[in-house]
Amino acid sequence: MEVSTRRFAGRAALVTGGGSGIGAACAVRLAAEGAAVAVADIRADAAASTAARIEAAGGTACALTCDVADEKQMAAAVSDAVSRFGRLDALHANAACLDPEVYGRDLDLLDMDAGVWDRTMEVNLRGAMLGVKHAVPAMLAGGAGAIVFTSSVSALLADSAHAAYGASKAALLSLTRYVATMYGSRGVRCNAVVPALVLTPRAAGALGEERLRDKAAERLLPWAADPGDVAAVVAFLLSDEARCVTGQALAVDCGTTAHRPEHALRARAAR
Repeated sequence: MEVSTRRFAGRAALVTGGGSGIGAACAVRLAAEGAAVAVADIRADAAASTAARIEAAGGTACALTCDVADEKQMAAAVSDAVSRFGRLDALHANAACLDPEVYGRDLDLLDMDAGVWDRTMEVNLRGAMLGVKHAVPAMLAGGAGAIVFTSSVSALLADSAHAAYGASKAALLSLTRYVATMYGSRGVRCNAVVPALVLTPRAAGALGEERLRDKAAERLLPWAADPGDVAAVVAFLLSDEARCVTGQALAVDCGTTAHRPEHALRARAAR
């Protein structure tokens, strides 16, 4: 997607989980609109790859290695971003635990290792909280700021697996409202995006053709979202164009949550 605006010129952003997927697309989008972007990821090579993409396109970026669940590392990431860019105006708290040994074992609650639940909450929820804890003071020092969490339709609609993931993403929606309430009077906004399936090569390979057909039946639009679609909404929510929007959850789900399940069931039966 070609970007012609410079909504973030002179501003700095921190994107967690920025090494791939939604986070990488958001980091690239913010940089294309003028932001200096700190790309944080637990995978150093992935963070470096996204930062290199930004710089190759003429943008400003740095790569930070960070486990968002570790407070010292999260605090250091914010400090590094401020040191490099002189300010912090935006936070996209996108990091999530999708490691096969965690997400892939988030199945039946009766058989779940409690460590799977704990690690999911540490990364998905604690990581977002720590991002707020350390980023908001930097934003207040600059007079204002904006935060966007990446939640999921799993926060709104249950499935037969991934209860830990869904519960963590639901908690992010509550945290969104609390952060918006606590710091709104001081100029800091907080919102969440709520994606359904975001079609990446990794997702397509993991789901397979049958599951992809089921996902297609769940949505109302004839196309799935890609990471750039979510990044466009994140960029809007972080921009001054959304200056009166806070405490909100915006679904980027191609209509997945706009209808009753019968729609998907009929579509499946018609195949």
